Amino acid sequence: MSSNLHAAGVKLLRQLGRHADVVMDVYLSGSVNETQHDEKTIEKLRKSGILWRPEADQDLRLKRSVRALLEEALSDERNRQIDSNVGSSLATIKTLANHYKEARFNSDYSASEAYLADLSEHVYSFTDSLRYSIRVLWGRINNEFGYVGSISAKIRENELAQSQVTELLNGLEMFQFSELAEIAGDVRDLRRLLVTSLQETLSQCTQELSVVQARLFELLGRFRQIQGRTKLLKGWLLHTDLHPDYQVSDHVAHKQVPTLFNYAESLLAPAHVDVHNAQHELELMDMVSRIKTINRDDSTVKVRETDMAISLDGAEDFAIPDNPLKQAVDEYFCSIIDSGKAQSALEYLNDKQLPWDSESWIYQVIGGYEGLPAEHKQYFELEAKGEPHPVYDGNFIIHDVELWLA
Repeated sequence: MSSNLHAAGVKLLRQLGRHADVVMDVYLSGSVNETQHDEKTIEKLRKSGILWRPEADQDLRLKRSVRALLEEALSDERNRQIDSNVGSSLATIKTLANHYKEARFNSDYSASEAYLADLSEHVYSFTDSLRYSIRVLWGRINNEFGYVGSISAKIRENELAQSQVTELLNGLEMFQFSELAEIAGDVRDLRRLLVTSLQETLSQCTQELSVVQARLFELLGRFRQIQGRTKLLKGWLLHTDLHPDYQVSDHVAHKQVPTLFNYAESLLAPAHVDVHNAQHELELMDMVSRIKTINRDDSTVKVRETDMAISLDGAEDFAIPDNPLKQAVDEYFCSIIDSGKAQSALEYLNDKQLPWDSESWIYQVIGGYEGLPAEHKQYFELEAKGEPHPVYDGNFIIHDVELWLA
């Protein structure tokens, strides 16, 4: 079987090589001019399946498969054929996968190898066809459908490409990789073909098709804008042809000026504050201060008249005295400054016989140290003395603190 296919393929390729000039003439002209070529050559190409006659009264043409081969090999920009029949390829892949699993289950190794080779060929052929379709779309976009000669034709080509992209995206949505993974099961070769390789390729192609679709919409908008301006210009030229004596009048002298011409130039150019200009610093600070200011000058304050005399004598009775504990801590800090030596907080508490319990005293010392301004705090060092908690990690039990000058 394989030897017969090999011989037939070699014969076909030799026919293409031997009669390459005839094949390219047909490719470029679309049909065969039988008067310019040898009848035997034409008959050989027809019997080989390279040429075919659609109707009895029509000329010979290239087979679609041969034309597609030349279009792909030559990167012909006129090629607009895109295979968007994804459903048929998906059904074929599923069928061959089931054939392979059945042959493998029945220990028919020769059949399973043949089915696996056929399945691999279909998967790679499908992904290559998908990538080829995307390349065709990009080629048509990059030259802005340059093989057509009018804006209307460009818009029609754009709409055709959009429909092809939509069909491809809808077809790719048919691939349910959960179903393919179930079909593949635990067979490594099937999982590599149906899940890993296929999923990665389809993900990349879907992203690229989305970019293609966005680019097509952008081009369509530009083509329609050009078309609208072209129609306006053609209408103006038609008007001048029908009225050759037409002259543009002075619209400013009219009492009713058309809206199109009734636009005055702005007196002042648009301006903005330059926040980087040092000369405007004072003005900017003044503006910011006005924004933050809450002005209550307009509000009227009513004063209740009364005969009661208000005396401010004895204001010292309302003064809030400092906390004695805080005062004691301040004296402790001052004693450290005077002596210049390190001293424990509990030792100072016991030496001075202060009335507060040790826990409140240590809390107040720590709070007094943390509450110092940064410029004063840098002159002191505070060290906590204690031990880690024997049960709970990360907890440190403080028994005393020691303070000294840094």
